Order: sequence, then structure tokens, then C-alpha cells
Amino acid sequence: MNSLGIDIGGTQTKVTLVDDGGNVLQQGVWDTEFETGKLISLLRGMVEQFADEETSIGIGAPGLAATDNRSIAWMRGRLEAVEGLNWSEHLDREAHVLNDAHATTVGEAWIGAATDVANALVLTLGTGVGGGVILDHQLYQGSTGRAGHLGHVTVDFKGSLDIVGTPGSLEDAIGNHNVAQRTGNKFQATRELVAAVQQGDPIAQEVWQVSIEALAAALTSLVNAFDPQVIVLGGGISECGAMLLDPLQSAMDRCEWRPIGKAVDIVPARLGKMAGAIGAARFAMLRSQETQRK
Repeated sequence: MNSLGIDIGGTQTKVTLVDDGGNVLQQGVWDTEFETGKLISLLRGMVEQFADEETSIGIGAPGLAATDNRSIAWMRGRLEAVEGLNWSEHLDREAHVLNDAHATTVGEAWIGAATDVANALVLTLGTGVGGGVILDHQLYQGSTGRAGHLGHVTVDFKGSLDIVGTPGSLEDAIGNHNVAQRTGNKFQATRELVAAVQQGDPIAQEVWQVSIEALAAALTSLVNAFDPQVIVLGGGISECGAMLLDPLQSAMDRCEWRPIGKAVDIVPARLGKMAGAIGAARFAMLRSQETQRK
């Protein structure tokens, strides 16, 4: 069975057609439409172009997925056009919807960096910080779809409130969205910050180290909460490579609880920018298979 995954992003909407062996058959990228009617037309066109009647449809988007995975129940401030849209109705066929970071998590657990791992955490380090949790090979969405929003864990209980009201969140400690604020307007983006770190700029080095320490503190807490076998880091910030992973590993060596002497593996994501679309396709594939078995 083939499955079509669509990942609605803040700038681009990506689509991937895969088979049940994880082989990518077709894919494409379009600019995201922010007006509701145009967004619906965009996705209808994708389905008409890439899917036949037997193809399962999965959609990943920012926000909290409804408990029936038919829509995004809550999305404020960044891509409000997706909120409340029942995609099964608008596409005239069954569609399965989940949070975009959850979709990335499913993709990485299927054919990415967490393949064949029973328990894993995935963090997407980008404009903000998203995430997802795999427990016993299953995506854990929680009671309201809120589970896995790992960027909204507290790393400074006296810190300012973030976009969802969390004090001193990981997202505000390392996300790309507030680099200017964290550096006194000296740098505007993480790439600029990291380039300055490489050049020996003392302000950049201090800010970057603080961000790494915050990430390590968050990961240490998450390890204690979930006891994963692996932590996968994706998103634009993860592309910093050794500039991120080397100091992060040093920080984890200092603070991670290792009662049996083994550190949790921290690895880069493998699927790149199409991870969300691949994961959405896989999610729909699994849901369709469950329906057929009933």
C-alpha cells in the first residue's frame, strides 16, 4: 500500500509518496498558502496529483492534533489557517492528521535515526523547539495531543514566560526565534551566532555555551522521565554538527545520571527536511492498516 504524507510548514509545504517498505516514490515542495481557502486548494491539488483511490493520506502541521487525529485542534500565532480544518471533509477522503514534530518523530522511528528502537526521544531544534516521544515503538500523543512538546520544558524557573506560558523554556534558551534578544541584537540568527563562535567571539561563545548547557539540562531531565535508548536531534540548529554535539556531549557527561554506566546515545536526524512528510505518510499507513484489521 502506498501512502501520501503532507507536511504543512511555516514557509513550505512538502509532499512525499512512499510505499510500505519506506521507499520514496515521488516528492515535491510548494510555498505554503496562509489563507484557508488557498491552503485547502493546495492540498487538494497535491492529493489529485500524487494519490490514487487506495493511497492513505497523512498530514502533519503545527499545533495540537485533535484526539481523533482528523484536524489540528489548536494553533495560534504562527499558522492559524490550519486550526479546526477537518481534512477528511475538505479532501473528500479519509485523512489522518498529527502535529508536525510528531510526524518527524514517526518518520525517524520508521526509517531514520531511531529505526527499530523501542523507546526514543526526537527534538527538532529550529525556529522553536518541537519534539516527540516513542514509547514501546508507538508515538505517544498524550490525552490532548500535547505530549512531546519538549521545547516547553523549564530550564530556568525564574525565566520569562514563553509562547505557551512556560517559564524559562528550552525553546527560549536555544531556539532561532530569539537569537537577537539573547545576544543583545549582536546576532540575528543561529548561523551567525555559530559562525562567530568559530571565529572566537567571546559574546557568541558565552551565549552558545549557555544554550548548550540549557539543552543538556533539559535532556538530562527527559532521560530521567522517559529512559530512552536514543535521543535524535533534528531541525536547522542540529545542522551545526560538531559545534553542537561535541559540547553537548561534554555537558551530558557532567550531568546525565547513568546508573548502569551507559550514556543515552545522542544522534543527528537522518531524514532531513522531508522527515515530517515521511512520518505523516507512515502514520496514515499505520492507521489505515488498523482500520482494515477491524
